Amino acid sequence: MITVHHLENSRSQRVLWLLEELGADYEINHYKRDKKTSLAPAALKKVHPLGKSPVVEHNGQVIAETGAIMEYLVEQHGGALAPAPDAPSYQRYKYWMHAAEGSYAAIMVTALLLTRMDAAPMPFFAKPIARKLTKGVRDAYLDHTMKGLFDYAEAMLGQSEWLAGDAFSAADIIMSFPLEGFAARGNIASYKNIPAFLDRIHARPAYQRAVEKGGPYGLIR
Repeated sequence: MITVHHLENSRSQRVLWLLEELGADYEINHYKRDKKTSLAPAALKKVHPLGKSPVVEHNGQVIAETGAIMEYLVEQHGGALAPAPDAPSYQRYKYWMHAAEGSYAAIMVTALLLTRMDAAPMPFFAKPIARKLTKGVRDAYLDHTMKGLFDYAEAMLGQSEWLAGDAFSAADIIMSFPLEGFAARGNIASYKNIPAFLDRIHARPAYQRAVEKGGPYGLIR
């Protein structure tokens, strides 16, 4: 039996969705975020030393990191929801499987941290300094990097219905979190393919079952 250690409002929602798409048997251990810090509870460190989610237990193994978990589950199910290694779409699939966390999630976390810095309580004389620092990061790096990444996703979704090509794959699942996060920040008014993609994934029965089992799914902004 596969056990998913699932943190509310987190990247682990994608693991539940993947398992639903695969038709796998699994159980969920639910964890709540700290109400003050929004961080994962200390109980997760009993599962994995880093105390992060998602974490999956299967056949005596403890597997962490979303990408590693998803690749493991796809392999355990005979390569379902992935192109064959000799298929023309395979390298495109691999790109999205790694870019989701390596590029897209990373930039979204940076944006989240800057937003929280702007909103953090501090002495009135420190506010202008903090705002100047966060604005400097946005101007020098964040804004143009984020635009480039999501413009690229928009362009790729203009070429095919799904990110790796014409067939739905695990790449669409792993990319859902950064794309949903991007939309939640109100950044998609000038895009048409990303919102259409999100509508398609939200309509999938497996996605809806995952949300039902995982609990209410709200993105941390």
